[in-house]
Amino acid sequence: MADYQREVAKSLLKIGAVGFKPKEPVTFKSGIVSPVYVDNRRFPFHPEEWRIVIEGFKALIERDNISADIIAGVEAAGIPHSAALGFFMQKPSVFVRKEVKGYGLNKRVEGGDISGKKVLLIEDLVSTGSSSLSVVEAMRNEGGVVEDLIIIVTYGFKESAEAFEKAKINLHTLTSFPIILDEALAMNKLTGDEKASVEDWLQEPHGWAARNNFK
Repeated sequence: MADYQREVAKSLLKIGAVGFKPKEPVTFKSGIVSPVYVDNRRFPFHPEEWRIVIEGFKALIERDNISADIIAGVEAAGIPHSAALGFFMQKPSVFVRKEVKGYGLNKRVEGGDISGKKVLLIEDLVSTGSSSLSVVEAMRNEGGVVEDLIIIVTYGFKESAEAFEKAKINLHTLTSFPIILDEALAMNKLTGDEKASVEDWLQEPHGWAARNNFK
C-alpha cells in the first residue's frame, strides 16, 4: 500500500473503532480521562478493513527493514493481529499473557520456544506502555530477542515514549492521531471544535479533565 497510514486511519473510522466523546469522556484503566477512545478489537468483524491493517503491518516491516524469526501478540487484543500477520507472512507466531495463569505450566509465552529467536511484538494500541513492556520483559526472560514493537496506533503519551526508549524498544506505528483527526474531519466524524479538544488532550492528557471541568 502506497499510503497505508491514511488507509488504516480511514478503516479505523469506517468501522467505528475510534470514537470521540469530548462531552462525555471515558476513563482509562490508568485513570486518565479522555475525549477519545480506540477499540481495535472490531477489526476481525470487518475483514476488508482488517486486511488493510495486516497488509499495512507487512508494508511497515518492509519500510523499516524489521527482521524477525517469530511474530508475537499480546493477550488479548493483539493476538488476532499477530496470528493473521504470522499466517500472511508465513512466520511462526506465539502469544504472550499479561500475567501467568496460576495453574498448569504457568507460562506467559504460549505456542512455541522463543529462546535465541528474534521476536517482533504486535500490539493493537499503546497508551502508557506498561502492559507492553511487561510482555517484553517476559519474553526476554524466556530468551527471546525483542527490539521492535508494531502497533496500529498510539496516543503518543510522553511517558510511554520515554519508557520504550529506556527499555531499548523501537516503536513503529501504522497510523497516527493527527492523520486520524484529519480524516475524521473530512468524513464529518467530528467538528472543528471537537478536533481542537482532542488535540489539546493529546498535547497534555493528564490535565485535560480539569481544564474542561470534568472530575
